Amino acid sequence: MLALPPAIYLPAPSGCQIIHPPWEGGIRYRGLTRDQVKAINFLPVDYEIEYVCRGEREVVGPKVRKCLANGSWTDMDTPSRCERRAVYIGALFPMSGGWPGGQACQPAVEMALEDVNSRRDILPDYELKLIHHDSKCDPGQATKYLYELLYNDPIKIILMPGCSSVSTLVAEAARMWNLIVLSYGSSSPALSNRQRFPTFFRTHPSATLHNPTRVKLFEKWGWKKIATIQQTTEVFTSTLDDLEERVKEAGIEITFRQSFFSDPAVPVKNLKRQDARIIVGLFYETEARKVFCEVYKERLFGKKYVWFLIGWYADNWFKTYDPSINCTVDEMTQAVEGHITTEIVMLNPANTRSISNMTSQEFVEKLTKRLKRHPEETGGFQEAPLAYDAIWALALALNKTSGAGGRAGVRLEDFNYNNQTITDQIYRAMNSSSFEGVSGHVVFDASGSRMAWTLIEQLQGGSYKKIGYYDSTKDDLSWSRTDKWIGGSPPADQTLVIKTFRFLSQKLFISVSVLSSLGIVLAVVCLSFNIYNSHVRYIQNSQPNLNNLTAVGCSLALAAVFPLGLDGYHIGRNQFPFVCQARLWLLGLGFSLGYGSMFTKIWWVHTVFTKKEEKKEWRKTLEPWKLYATVGLLVGMDVLTLAIWQIMDPLHRTIETFAKEEPKEDIDVSILPQLEHCSSKKMNTWLGIFYGYKGLLLLLGIFLAYETKSVSTEKINDHRAVGMAIYNVAVLCLITAPVTMILSSQQDAAFAFASLAIVFSSYITLVVLFVPKMRRLITRGEWQSEAQDTMKTGSSTNNNEEEKSRLLEKENRELEKIIAEKEERVSELRHQLQSRQQLRSRRHPPTPPDPSGGLPRGAPEPPDRLSCDGSRVHLLYK
Repeated sequence: MLALPPAIYLPAPSGCQIIHPPWEGGIRYRGLTRDQVKAINFLPVDYEIEYVCRGEREVVGPKVRKCLANGSWTDMDTPSRCERRAVYIGALFPMSGGWPGGQACQPAVEMALEDVNSRRDILPDYELKLIHHDSKCDPGQATKYLYELLYNDPIKIILMPGCSSVSTLVAEAARMWNLIVLSYGSSSPALSNRQRFPTFFRTHPSATLHNPTRVKLFEKWGWKKIATIQQTTEVFTSTLDDLEERVKEAGIEITFRQSFFSDPAVPVKNLKRQDARIIVGLFYETEARKVFCEVYKERLFGKKYVWFLIGWYADNWFKTYDPSINCTVDEMTQAVEGHITTEIVMLNPANTRSISNMTSQEFVEKLTKRLKRHPEETGGFQEAPLAYDAIWALALALNKTSGAGGRAGVRLEDFNYNNQTITDQIYRAMNSSSFEGVSGHVVFDASGSRMAWTLIEQLQGGSYKKIGYYDSTKDDLSWSRTDKWIGGSPPADQTLVIKTFRFLSQKLFISVSVLSSLGIVLAVVCLSFNIYNSHVRYIQNSQPNLNNLTAVGCSLALAAVFPLGLDGYHIGRNQFPFVCQARLWLLGLGFSLGYGSMFTKIWWVHTVFTKKEEKKEWRKTLEPWKLYATVGLLVGMDVLTLAIWQIMDPLHRTIETFAKEEPKEDIDVSILPQLEHCSSKKMNTWLGIFYGYKGLLLLLGIFLAYETKSVSTEKINDHRAVGMAIYNVAVLCLITAPVTMILSSQQDAAFAFASLAIVFSSYITLVVLFVPKMRRLITRGEWQSEAQDTMKTGSSTNNNEEEKSRLLEKENRELEKIIAEKEERVSELRHQLQSRQQLRSRRHPPTPPDPSGGLPRGAPEPPDRLSCDGSRVHLLYK
């Protein structure tokens, strides 16, 4: 037996074996000293041990275990471990909206938390954890998430908003909860107001830091008049007020000041009307795309104009897809080329090691690997170093508060929203921050704003190039002389001829393309319908194969709309000849197949039914191969003509140049409009041949359709619908061809006439030819095959117009037979009558004639004429 304190007796074979404590922790044995614990291996049944952790760590898992009778401890399947106490940060990351900076800043914050939590010398007993939401850079959305952060556990020791509008809301509310606010992306000058925002800090410098740089550049290039356009938000309004004061001091005048809330169209037009040249733009990234789409439309860019923008947009912000604008990437790229940006230095240019033992370049490489997209396509990539350093500033301040630099006995886990003492400690520690971060030296001024240099960049060839730095505290401008201008120098009073191409309206092109696509779908539906119901007699009697060719021809013609609308806006110079050939071939073959098959039908009907005696046998039999051969001949003629044209004189890209267009005021730029065409050396000759041949076919088709309008035939039961379609196609083509030649210099009008003529003629042709057939088969249920149809009698046969005609012909033949029989009977009666008269004249002498000149007395009166009514014969006497 082992000697134990009173009331504790442990039999040798029973009890639980002593277990090891968790890492960074120990075990509290009740009633035993350390020496006694070392001397025993077993503890008695029902004995309880308690886990304890070193420092401020806390036990995660069962804290107390009890010895069971079976020799095991309770809850051994659940391990106990000592972990650092969690300190929670409530963050709002704008993943979308006016400034989607959270796309890169959130990964940077997460990377900083990993680096801080891995350090043993910073907050050794605490672990920083992040709870975040997407504010969408919207104060309304941010309000919802702010109250979720405040009223839901766990308690957050600090709040980290992003964009200025959200930071304004959060910073005003945070003091009511004794919370420090640390922003990584807010630049509004209004946030520097310590009375309004007493607990606000930011690693992003104030936007007013841009203004001294702008004024310095105005003076460098000798500009005395500028214009401004701003989004109506507090951050930009206060920045612009500060700029106005600074330019007045420098003798520079703001001649025109515009603002907008959501639609910048009118302000941009006003800038154009007021002849603004040097323009400072203050707006978020999403609004910047709207502004420069309008800038492109108003031609407010080029050599005459210089735009000054904020430098914290994503590098490819103007290439980002935005459904709220109707400008393409190429148009946006043209509009923004050459603009100047002023940007706070957010990445240490010296590339020295920071407090995290990382250089700025190593930070960029590490962050790039964590991003899901390319850095240029990621919002907030430039501000990511500020977000990373914000976490380090917070960690160092909390470390100072809970360690030797803070008040004795201050524990971070004791913080709550009513504990202003800990808030004051954190505030003092944050206010005295000074360390080297990946963004440079981090230090806060009296208003809680970061102090930094300004980087000057210019967009050159679609990418930003550094052209200088400015230190406003020392009035030191470091210039690299890498600035480039469209005219070789900053804007001046000189004339520049700019060649610009006139492109087709994209709205018109898209609208007609949609109509054309729907028409192709309709053609496919009609074609499928015709093929599927080819066994139905009514469909068989319409020559379905020719109708199939018509549907294919309409599809080809509708497909020609797409190359008709392609120009230099969509394709390069090398692809233009292929597009020209596609236009010609699709239109030619589509016309030959679509119109040619209809022309063949109407030609056959006219040929057979306008000849009464010679073509009677033709009406009874129809040889389809002759129809197909006719269509093949028409298509072959087109293929041959187009092939000779393409080989001898191929179409190529030509440019039509118009008269120079000059601005109404301050003429220093001339614009030379140009328009692309498809043409060849002998274009007029080829068009004369092509249009002449097609025109004759159209006129002949109209004539044949008119001649056969009253003909009824069973072999081609839809020839009247074909005639209507021919009228439609012929009229539209005969009108459109000369009109498009006249309007060739007006790309929108020419395309509209040509494309809409194709679309309407194709639509009408398909509707006229196929829709009645669909309606008839659906409403009357005539889905039987030809064999089944011949077995059926009654009303379903009589309702068919062609069947009626067949029955009438049969009845006429029967009547003719009856009439012939009656005529033969009449002839026999005449012969008998004459025989009787001769016999009678032999028996009796002839009677003298009546003096009046009539018949002999007593002689019977001969019949004058015979009449047949189909069933009996009448002898008519005078």
